[in-house]
Amino acid sequence: MIGELRPGCLFCDIAAGDKPGHVVLSDEVAAAFLDSRPVFKGHVLVVPNGHVETLSDLPAEAAGPFFLRVQAVARAVEAGLEAAGTFVAMNNRISQSVPHLHVHVVPRNRKDGLRGFFWPRVKYADEAEIEDYAARVRSALDTTF
Repeated sequence: MIGELRPGCLFCDIAAGDKPGHVVLSDEVAAAFLDSRPVFKGHVLVVPNGHVETLSDLPAEAAGPFFLRVQAVARAVEAGLEAAGTFVAMNNRISQSVPHLHVHVVPRNRKDGLRGFFWPRVKYADEAEIEDYAARVRSALDTTF
């Protein structure tokens, strides 16, 4: 684990299993789960398993293992959702809706309508659709880091 989980932090609580989340990856380094307000269906957030607020706060020795998980999730999003590519991004403080480091992995396809940094949001039809997307990413995930 990268550090201690902070009770009351939404992302720490999801990583700990104390709050619901559609988790696609959980290990000692990171947790990854579907964004509840996705840019596109299958949008995943990857967070350190331990409370870290910004990229600058991530210990140097944790950066490599953490970004190996981000890379694996990006591959899984493409393979599991048959996406042509991904958009991978993070905010530090400004526009960071939850003060816990998180990397967005958004499935992309040509002419999908995403332009620049305008992030429209979509909604899943229901709980079954959310779980279907999570299962597809989870099944495509290679966890041999």
